[in-house]
Amino acid sequence: MEDVATRFAAYLQHRMPAVSNVEVSGLSRIYGGASRETYRLQATWEEGGVKVVRPLILRRDPVASLIETERDIEYNAYVAFHPTGLPVPEPLFLETDLKWLDRPFFVMEQIVDSAAGSAFNADPYGGNAERIGRQFWSHLGKIAGADPKAIGFASALEAVAPGDCWRVELAKWEKVIDEDELSPQPIARAGIRWLKRNPPPPAAKISVVHGDYRTGNFLFNGNGDITAILDWEMCHLGDPLEDIGWALSRLWSQEAEERPGGMIDREEALRIWQEASGIKIDRKALLWWEIFNMVKGLAIWISAAKEYESGTNLDPILAFASWIPTDRHNRILAHCLADLSRGAHA
Repeated sequence: MEDVATRFAAYLQHRMPAVSNVEVSGLSRIYGGASRETYRLQATWEEGGVKVVRPLILRRDPVASLIETERDIEYNAYVAFHPTGLPVPEPLFLETDLKWLDRPFFVMEQIVDSAAGSAFNADPYGGNAERIGRQFWSHLGKIAGADPKAIGFASALEAVAPGDCWRVELAKWEKVIDEDELSPQPIARAGIRWLKRNPPPPAAKISVVHGDYRTGNFLFNGNGDITAILDWEMCHLGDPLEDIGWALSRLWSQEAEERPGGMIDREEALRIWQEASGIKIDRKALLWWEIFNMVKGLAIWISAAKEYESGTNLDPILAFASWIPTDRHNRILAHCLADLSRGAHA
């Protein structure tokens, strides 16, 4: 850690030539992410005779990643949404020159006096579930309603046609399962067959899709205000219903379908999202994206098992992900497919 701190201080001095006496202290790893190494730290420097103290977050590419992500796209999501008033950390630097920290990285502000909720905690929001839930769904609606071109997010991405969103995403995650499964995955394969036989209608709008919008990927303070939406590493252009399907997953709410994420009532959540986004939800299309996200979740956990088993990444979070979430997502998907076969969702 000391070597990283010293080298990062030199980098900050390089990026801020007008300041002096740059120091980095309190560098510590934040574990739990599967795509980048995340560190919190405090940087100090002198500027115009004044000492500046700033808490920062450093996100460095790992040696191996559970999921393939584009760091530039993740960073650009912060750049695009920070000026809109959406609660995201201020992006500061994006660096691809390997001489500084051996691997590419980016730097953003650290949001202090805030915490992340946990889907495995009986009361993850400190008694503020209702207040946080309304913000959670309103913010997601604002992400969906934003014009990707107007906020500068779409400039470096290949356009996707409304009718191709589902094909692109399903092909991507089916490929992950094909390449990473350590044993047969009959439930995931059944889900894929259902998805191909029952394609959704074209997207009502091409939006920015966060890709992992859920409990645990946002911070909130003691007043119940969401202070930061994090973990944009899987963001892309696509059907905004994809994000809803992921956020609704029973995996994030101890399988309580009526209160997604353990926050507010499902129907109230969807009403808030529609109002904030200006998009009317097609319920049959939403069902498709909910089933899709169960398959996507299984693909992620299957990759976790592959990474851990191969020794490529021995972070204990991968062993956990390959066990508990895999079992729960398999059961959730199996029950949903059984209901569909009986016409329960018709």
